[in-house]
Amino acid sequence: MSEQVGKTFDAKIDKLDRKGSGLAAVWRENEEGNPKKLKLIIPQTLPGETVRVTVDKTKSRKRKVMPEEILEEHPERITPECPHFDRCGGCVWQHWRYEGQLKEKMEHVKEAVTSQGFDSSLVRETIGMDNPWHYRNKMEFTFSPDGELGLHEQGNWRKVISLETCLIAGVEMVEAAMEVARWAKQYELKGYNKDLHEGLLRHLMVRQSFATNEIMLALFATESPTGNLKKAVDDLVKRIGEKFPQVKSFMWMENNDVADRVQSEESHILAGRDFIYDELAGYRYRLWFDTFFQTNPTQAEKLVELALEIGDPKESEKMIDLFCGVGTFSLPFASRVAELAGIEIVESSIESAKRNAEDNGISNTHFLAKDARKGIDQVLESFGNPELLLLDPPRSGAGGKVMRKIGRSGPERIVYVSCNPDSFATDIKELVPFGYTLKMVQPVDLFPNTIHVECVALLIKE
Repeated sequence: MSEQVGKTFDAKIDKLDRKGSGLAAVWRENEEGNPKKLKLIIPQTLPGETVRVTVDKTKSRKRKVMPEEILEEHPERITPECPHFDRCGGCVWQHWRYEGQLKEKMEHVKEAVTSQGFDSSLVRETIGMDNPWHYRNKMEFTFSPDGELGLHEQGNWRKVISLETCLIAGVEMVEAAMEVARWAKQYELKGYNKDLHEGLLRHLMVRQSFATNEIMLALFATESPTGNLKKAVDDLVKRIGEKFPQVKSFMWMENNDVADRVQSEESHILAGRDFIYDELAGYRYRLWFDTFFQTNPTQAEKLVELALEIGDPKESEKMIDLFCGVGTFSLPFASRVAELAGIEIVESSIESAKRNAEDNGISNTHFLAKDARKGIDQVLESFGNPELLLLDPPRSGAGGKVMRKIGRSGPERIVYVSCNPDSFATDIKELVPFGYTLKMVQPVDLFPNTIHVECVALLIKE
């Protein structure tokens, strides 16, 4: 019998993919009546569950479908708290009890290190949060063409889900964002249409320091806030000032680029300054709209404390902080070593790192705006070989060439902070020929209800 349109299957979830969706396989008949395996990607499911799905006629060997009914539930399945969970792409695991999420993240790290020949017993249990809600100190919302403010639909970057709330963002951040959304609707301002490349409002970035309580609002638009817009913008500034006195930076950012990125060609300060103050692990930082900073300050402090504990910095030592950003790890370590050199390719981040060191009375740092590979060579030549090296690379990892340069520089201890277990495991394998041994890996959950996990690892030169 040939396959029917809209055939229904009962599928068992074998495991989860790296995007947090369930994976299953069913058998179907092709046009010749022969059985063929169809691989299914099924979001909002958990390992071991049996779910009912309907698959339209297709010759593809893989399909993504939504579950119609959960026939056999995972014992850790719970009812999602957010009303937008079914459609919003902000989180994928609100249907999973938090303890199960933490275990899955630990298993992800174990699989990654095992795949590169390391002992999985070196991976500790994931450090979670006491309260895994309202933890984000930065959010980037998007305007739909009709002016609604929200987040992208799960798996569809062209569709924006209008939000009433967001349970992973700070409460006051969401309230401020909703005030901007009401303003946009009142003045009937159009959002940006990505297909036609027309419309006014593109994004709203909100960030807040949970330590100082200061909020930054950055509204990205295709026109300047003058001329016909002046009356509406003045009203928005007044409303924000009256309702949210903690907003210390309110920016209007012009962006006419075709690419759908949160960037600015020209900035206008509507109120306050162009940065806010934040604090982390006892150090003070200035944050601009494009400053990369840890988005979960509660867990970020645990990352810093853990890195200090396993790195064991000493007053007599030299240290390199690779991919140093604005100095999140640099400043706490610099207070404990003789000299520290920070390397980061983003020039604005290096300028911020220098300013942050000065603001905190730290004078033994040397920050260099260079690509990691070239920066290491330059620092080693002028600075000498370090006893301690810390790296916190982007999701893609540091790469083999950089890791081999680190290995040749011969630091006694290497602290690797990672936001991607797979690239982390690939990177540290490059250190083995240089005599390094992996001592421990500590997963830390900075993004509850999502698939992401950070980890901090220690490698020792034997």
